[in-house]
Formats: sequence, C-alpha cells, structure tokens
Amino acid sequence: MKVLIADDEPLARERLLRLVDALPGYQALSDSAANGHEVLQLVAEQQPDIVLLDIRMPGMDGLQAAAKLCELPQAPAVVFCTAYGEYALEAFNVSAVGYLLKPVRREDLAEALDKAQRLNRMQLANLGRPPGEVDMTQARSHISARTRKGIELIPVTEVMYFIADHKYVTLRHEQGEVLLDEPLKALEDEFGDQFVRIHRNALVARGRIERLQREGSGHFQLFLKELPNEPLTVSRRHVPGVRKLMERL
Repeated sequence: MKVLIADDEPLARERLLRLVDALPGYQALSDSAANGHEVLQLVAEQQPDIVLLDIRMPGMDGLQAAAKLCELPQAPAVVFCTAYGEYALEAFNVSAVGYLLKPVRREDLAEALDKAQRLNRMQLANLGRPPGEVDMTQARSHISARTRKGIELIPVTEVMYFIADHKYVTLRHEQGEVLLDEPLKALEDEFGDQFVRIHRNALVARGRIERLQREGSGHFQLFLKELPNEPLTVSRRHVPGVRKLMERL
C-alpha cells in the first residue's frame, strides 16, 4: 500500500516516513507534501492508497485538501495526523478514516493504516457522522469515539451492545469498550435492523444472542455468544419481543 505523507514540518514528515516504512505491507512515497496544493498534485501524479495528512498547513490546509480529495473518482483514504484534537468532527465530515494525535505512536499508526486499507469508498461516505447528518437510507458502517488514542473507529459489525448510563452510552465491542456521546434512541433509529432493545437503557446485536434465561427470582437474562459470563438484564416489557426475535434467528 502506497502512503503519501503531508506535513509542513520536515522533521514530522521524516518521522512518519520512518514509521510507515517500518510497517510490513506499507511503503511511504519518496515525495512528500508540505501543503494542500502539493497533496492534490502528488495524489494526481502518484495515486497513493492512503494519505497521512496534517491539518494546519500554510495555504490550503489539510481539511480543505481532504474535501477536494473526496471529489475524486478514486479517492485515497485519509488519516489525519495532528497535534490539535479539536478538529476531529470536521475531519470526519470530510470522510477521514482515522485521526491520530501527535506524537504518533507506532501501534496507533499501524491500526489506523490497517483500517484505512480495509475501508471502501462507499463506506467512507458516512463514516463518523452524527445521526442527524447521516443519510438514513444507509447507516454508518463505523462509529467514532474519542479515546486516549484520539478518535477510534469501531465497525458496527464488531459491536456487541450499547448500554446507556446517564449522559453517555457504553459501546462494547470485540476489543473492549468505548464511551459515546450519542443518545441511545438515535442509535436505535439508525441501527434498528441490526440491534434489538432489551431494556430501556440497552441495545444488543441480534446476531450475538445465544439464549434467554429466566432466573429463580423471575427476572430474565440474555446471554451473548462471546460473553457467556456477562449476562444482560431483559426488562419484562421487552421479553416478548426478544423471544419473537429468537424464534426467527
């Protein structure tokens, strides 16, 4: 996979080049860009698969360049590398597939490049956008969450459940947990064909359900395939719907 590096600081470009070249399967282009105009020129000339793009650059900045790249018929995936966390939402509105905070760590870069490699152009259209901005005819393929790494993108297919707790929603996925600042109802509206509500504060991935069990106390618990020792409580109101769903699974 060919990677174009764009940063107005020479030392930052050199460090990213070394990090990329040390990762198997990726090759940093020998030519790099110091501003948005050079990014567009080098993308046209060398057709990179991925662009590691700084945001604050002179002239045309990274956000402007990314917006231009989105218009290309064969657009490269964009991963922003910046010292400024406040640009995250703007970055995903121009279809970035990753957002790394400087100084970039090798393992975080490897993860971001791997995700960029696996995403296709159709998926990029709605990545990370909040529900109010998503084309409801096509739900997001990934959900963005701010973590210590910057911004993480979690494939919806890897999500096991969402549980609301006061202001935030906990998203449990195959590699761990993240917190979302999105209402549970909005997530249900967007992903209702993939998740089922089992409680006023919980949505569970339909394909992860293993069994519904009634306890001696009369309460119902739902067991997931990958979490046999972490049952979730099902409210009496939602038991009929869960049973009906399980009959069809």
